[in-house]
Amino acid sequence: MRILAGLLVLAAVGVGAWQLVPSKKDETAITVGTTDAVTSLDPAGAYDAGSWALFSNVFQSLLTFAPGGTAPVPDAARSCAFAAGDLTTYRCELRSGLTFPSGRTMTGEDVKYSFDRIKEIKSPVGPASLFDTLRSVDAHGLTVTFHLSSPDATFPFRVATGAGSIVDHTAYPAGKLRTGSGVDGTGPYTLTSYTKDATAVLAPNSRYQGAVKGGAKRPVELRYYATPGALDTAWKDKRVEVTTDQLPPAVLADLNPSDPAQRVFEADGSETRNLYFNTRAGKPLHDPKVRQAMAWLIDRERLAATVYDGTVDPLYSLIPAGLTGHTASFFDDYPRQDPKKARKLLTQAGVTLPVRFTYGYAKGRGAGEQEAVEIKRELEASGLFKVTLKGYEWTDFQKRWASGELDAYAVGWVADFPDPDTFQAALVGTGSAMNTGYSSKTVDRLIKDSRRYADRGEADRDFQSVQQTVAQDVPVLPLWQGKEYVVTTEDIGGGQYLSDGTGVFRLWSLTQL
Repeated sequence: MRILAGLLVLAAVGVGAWQLVPSKKDETAITVGTTDAVTSLDPAGAYDAGSWALFSNVFQSLLTFAPGGTAPVPDAARSCAFAAGDLTTYRCELRSGLTFPSGRTMTGEDVKYSFDRIKEIKSPVGPASLFDTLRSVDAHGLTVTFHLSSPDATFPFRVATGAGSIVDHTAYPAGKLRTGSGVDGTGPYTLTSYTKDATAVLAPNSRYQGAVKGGAKRPVELRYYATPGALDTAWKDKRVEVTTDQLPPAVLADLNPSDPAQRVFEADGSETRNLYFNTRAGKPLHDPKVRQAMAWLIDRERLAATVYDGTVDPLYSLIPAGLTGHTASFFDDYPRQDPKKARKLLTQAGVTLPVRFTYGYAKGRGAGEQEAVEIKRELEASGLFKVTLKGYEWTDFQKRWASGELDAYAVGWVADFPDPDTFQAALVGTGSAMNTGYSSKTVDRLIKDSRRYADRGEADRDFQSVQQTVAQDVPVLPLWQGKEYVVTTEDIGGGQYLSDGTGVFRLWSLTQL
């Protein structure tokens, strides 16, 4: 009634025509700052948070996650379900009338093509490993059927990620990645311009149909910064209106929710950071005893308190706290720093002391360099290790770990989807995305068994067993679990819905108050 009264008043004074033209305020893009880089604009060539944050806005998957939701809901699909009593056949019905930027109507063939090309291209930094149980895809009209090699209750979760982005089969080559700065998707936004490592300008997609009710309303400009310090400067200079937990740790620690000039949203998060080891034969960290020795030397509490100013929590498990299957397996096996036990293990391994290896990190990615310096200090203080630090630009860093070049490397992990499996198969399964060379028949069997349960709580024993095995083999060393921070200016609303651990970056939730 208040809105109606306002319209009548405007009409009475002869300015009703003003409403036919959007105000300048409505045309102005909301600016969002990030330090996450985009590896590729092609969904077949990227498996990282920065790329997927963009994908969830400009592409559609068959499924997505509602804010705070833990089960996939239809997006490009009208409905999806496993065949009755069978976790190896998954069928989806597409919405009718979904339209690509070219004007082409999406069909099941586009969906099949999108999944097939990911597996065919198999980019070393792409998401092919997410579909390890996908045997084949059939498409007939608007019906798409996925045939799995083994029962996999997590398959719908994988479909709902950036890896499930549907592309126009006439615009993306089959056997290679698409290059250039264009995107042909059916998401809530269209990408109107893109400059690598600088900006991505998004406009609401008037043709969008899907899970986002009403679609996107406001244009958004993503601005990419090389370091947290540069992002902090942009925030203080009012060049961005929204940012997240990528600000420097000292800045996050000092955030004041009562500051009237900004809005601060803080919540428990599921982001983790792990130290990965190249376990291949001939590498300095090949012997499990060497890696166990390192587990006796790393001080997570000090790392969290000093490098991260208490904005993260020490982590002793592959699966973060708050999810089914979380344990403290690394604390159980390595409860404190003990150089004597580390030396004994290295003596048993028969290696030359100090053990020398190269530790790689991504320059500009959070506090990665400071973290590397602290881990080097902790390992070398024992006199048992000699660490050479090397920093690389993000894309180069990905390629180097994917090629098996690095001996050790720390990488943050944002959940692909809200299920414990995302912290297992992708990290420690044979052929994992982290490319450590680690392979365990026991771990692979437990991961496979855990996927047989539609009720994920029933897989709890398998989840715990995986972590106990990994704590003994140590192909990876959990370091910390992060929190969710979103900071906006006082005139921006919806920040609390932007990111919630489901893997979806909801730029459409942002509004100008």
